[in-house]
Amino acid sequence: MILDGKLVSNKIKEELKDYIQENNLEYGIAVIQVGDDPASNVYIKNKKKVAEYLNVNFNHFKFDLDITDDIVIRKIESLNKDKKINGIIVQLPLPDHLNVDKIINAIDETKDIDGLTIKNCGNLFSNNPGIISCTPYGIIKLLEYYNINLEGKNAVIVGRSKLVGKPLIELLLRKNATVTVCHSKTKHLKDYTKKADLLICAVGCKHLITKNMVKRGSIIVDVGINKVDNKLYGDVDFKHVSKKAKYITPVPGGVGPMTVALLYYNLIKKES
Repeated sequence: MILDGKLVSNKIKEELKDYIQENNLEYGIAVIQVGDDPASNVYIKNKKKVAEYLNVNFNHFKFDLDITDDIVIRKIESLNKDKKINGIIVQLPLPDHLNVDKIINAIDETKDIDGLTIKNCGNLFSNNPGIISCTPYGIIKLLEYYNINLEGKNAVIVGRSKLVGKPLIELLLRKNATVTVCHSKTKHLKDYTKKADLLICAVGCKHLITKNMVKRGSIIVDVGINKVDNKLYGDVDFKHVSKKAKYITPVPGGVGPMTVALLYYNLIKKES
């Protein structure tokens, strides 16, 4: 069965829109972009489209590539004080000369709807209330929609990034799964993936996971997005792996739409 992120994300957005209208609420978000990265332009366009659907005020601040940390941080500090701005996003990646951690952590934790500040990451791992990173949170919401019980399951995460892999460890433990994390230094990756009841791959390597690397009847979540010859591919060889898996996410149309939907879920539900 395909885990349809587009379907589930649309349902989330519909619920959010109804909630805003029924309670006559107003929200505003600010997106900060540095440079003119084509992928970032696409992501921002998608975020703006959802904002328009939800009637959320969308503010886009675009800086030149040669901008300094101080100027970006001053803008964030101004937005922190702006009562009409409820959420702040710094579009990643940033140019190498900028200090990503310093910039992200300038965001007020209550406006950090990406869930990336140290305070929100700390809240997650301390099991305190806070805003959870959108992609891992979206994965959990997608699995919940399909009533997939993770208790006691062997969950293997391939990838240990702060954006996806590390938050997923805590979220899966909360579901009482047994969690294993693999990465670029893992030897004999197949030995781990073959045992996974739930396999989540977030590496950014086209078709890293092949049919002979997965267990029959497993749950496969593909977070990877790889553009080759103007076509999108996941980290999983969907065509062949889908024949063995019980559940699998497609690329595109799987985790991606959930990430955007959960951004606005974080914006709106944190105040409900």
